[in-house]
Amino acid sequence: MKADAGRKYRAYPTGDQGQVLTGWGHTARALWNVALEQRVYLWEQRRYSLRSGEQCKQLTAARTELDWIGDLPAQTGQQILRSLDHAYDNFWNPEHPARFPARKKRGHRLSIPFPGQAVEVRKLNRHWAEVRLPKLGWLRFRLSRAIGGTIRNATLSRDGNGWHISFGVHTGRKPDAPNGYATCGVDFGVAASAFVSTETTPRLMPPSLTTKEKKRLKALEQRKARQITYAKKHGGGKYGRRLRTTIAQIASLTTRRGNRRRDFTHKLTTDLAKSHGLIGIEDLRVKNMTKSAKGTTKVPGKNVRAKAGLNRSILDNTPGERRRQLEYKARMYGSVLVAVPPFHTSQTCAACGQVDPESRKGCGRLFACTRCGHEDDADHNASVEIEARTRRTGGSEINSTRSIPRVRVPATSRRRMREAPKPAHAS
Repeated sequence: MKADAGRKYRAYPTGDQGQVLTGWGHTARALWNVALEQRVYLWEQRRYSLRSGEQCKQLTAARTELDWIGDLPAQTGQQILRSLDHAYDNFWNPEHPARFPARKKRGHRLSIPFPGQAVEVRKLNRHWAEVRLPKLGWLRFRLSRAIGGTIRNATLSRDGNGWHISFGVHTGRKPDAPNGYATCGVDFGVAASAFVSTETTPRLMPPSLTTKEKKRLKALEQRKARQITYAKKHGGGKYGRRLRTTIAQIASLTTRRGNRRRDFTHKLTTDLAKSHGLIGIEDLRVKNMTKSAKGTTKVPGKNVRAKAGLNRSILDNTPGERRRQLEYKARMYGSVLVAVPPFHTSQTCAACGQVDPESRKGCGRLFACTRCGHEDDADHNASVEIEARTRRTGGSEINSTRSIPRVRVPATSRRRMREAPKPAHAS
């Protein structure tokens, strides 16, 4: 019986509990790094794959010899080693996009996992509940929604706004039957956060930070840079109280920005999955899209700052997270998600299928086809083209009047094709 849903709540530990959890978080991070280093060393030296079964036995012996490991609950240590197994399994799986397990830095988010058998939850009233954790006791959290299932695991984590507790819950819910709703194409962009082909206006994400918050964040980052420079010159690199306060204030603002971005993403993806039967999006490679422009102090690159600003705008709209949420929400609400090739979607006329970069001069907001004269908002035109490709890829009915896109090949490419050597079997 595995967890099929997640529940996250704001936790309110006492002062003593907060200190204990902070120590456990750093111990859990160190245990992950030590276990990973041990596996890497054994593989490089002996070509031996170490798994959590053997490491759990070694962990039991280490708990009696090392106090900093012995202070951590045994269930948490075992859960960390099992998570490392999952990380390796995902890395070895060719169908999974995970990379090799990475070491966790000190600035990494603190996380303390527990198995479901080690925790107990009791409800206090309509708005509050408590969870009993090993070696810590009862911890209060805000019951913002019902748990609604059997708890399979629990994780305590800390961000810029404080501590949170997440539960992996088994609800037993099965995916809905196909809803039979209409098909749509969605174009995720920067100027328009999302433009749906069946709508006439784009969906815009509210600013993740207000103007005052942006100015304050910039001032705090400048202050942090000055304080780090001072610490390196006069304090041997040791962070002082004021520097830690500045870092905490920056973390609070960035967490607020992430929460607002996540709230818009969840609302957008839920509405799309509930109101459409077939959803088409572009199969984007966000990593390639956000590669930084190269430039150094001695040899400055071209448009480095402009590219950095574009990268921030792309990442602020989180196209990868939107796709991830649509994948599981589409199964949940009876719809189908199709990722179509993004080749020339912004330069293809949705009316006649002509591909011409001149139809969208300067990457502006207006799309004017050079062949048929069709005019539309560039993002809406792209969403209609995505919908047309989705119908063909998704197996739905194809509009027979829709012609195959004609690609205008540049002169340089035509010359290269003429000069290319012919195959040996060609006459």
